[in-house]
Amino acid sequence: MSRIITVGAAQLGPIQRAHGRADVVRRMLVLLDQAAGNGVDLVVFPELALTTFFPRWYMEDEAELDGFFEREMPSRETAPLFEAAKARGIGFYLGYAELTPEGRRFNTSILVDKAGTIVGKYRKIHLPGHDQHEPWRAFQHLEKRYFEVGDLGWPVWRTMGGQLGMAICNDRRWPETYRVMGLQDVELVLIGYNTPRHNPPAPDHDRLSEFHNQLSMQAGAYANATWVVGTAKCGVEEGCEMIGNSSIIAPTGEVVGQATTQDDELVVARVDLDLGRSYKATTFNFARHRQPDQYRLIVERAGARAPD
Repeated sequence: MSRIITVGAAQLGPIQRAHGRADVVRRMLVLLDQAAGNGVDLVVFPELALTTFFPRWYMEDEAELDGFFEREMPSRETAPLFEAAKARGIGFYLGYAELTPEGRRFNTSILVDKAGTIVGKYRKIHLPGHDQHEPWRAFQHLEKRYFEVGDLGWPVWRTMGGQLGMAICNDRRWPETYRVMGLQDVELVLIGYNTPRHNPPAPDHDRLSEFHNQLSMQAGAYANATWVVGTAKCGVEEGCEMIGNSSIIAPTGEVVGQATTQDDELVVARVDLDLGRSYKATTFNFARHRQPDQYRLIVERAGARAPD
């Protein structure tokens, strides 16, 4: 018997700097209502969903920077989201900037079950961009300055009838992300992202932004026989265009649902968590076909080095 859950990718349009958290949460509640009307079990919101994408600015004032971070979750501003989701029996993924009691900063996502309980936390590992001010850029990308590398690995949680994992934005481009979860028999990977169209160090990549977004998620889904849900915050935010294309992708690598706008939009699909089983038993039977002893270079070396 198939295990079916209905998933919603809750894409957000741009959030300007002047928009407060309460404004954003109101928009999220509209999407949550739409999800309830469509029988959705699990909603996936984007990365850094509560504010504008602040790493695009260089800031030296610690108080200014900390204004973009959450010290607790749920917070006063996000409590209505937790309460509404619990009342409707909907679980959700939420990305936000986390400030710990020790003063550490992470790009974080949480997984909340249908009872409103936080059952999982992930901290982004593959931080893109740079850590010093580069004035030649129209927009900075200072994730390496404002966040620490995540320290929780890629856990998989048994919840809401399946085996769920999380990643954030740039993680989706790295095969290791999916494989670590694949080795824990993940069935559904949830990913939020904020991706500028323009890549200042390599502007020739700009025309391929959506293609590379889809390629990385579809390949990760297929090679690990898992569902992948990727949800964007997109549109023109403070003058910077970010891509949309929020997608729900099957273990076959096929896109079964995709956003058509760069605004608030809910993408819904029925997800059969057993669909990947035949792939895990045959083509991607890891226990039968993988050869870990031959992969040692992957963990022994970070950067590429040409042979002597």
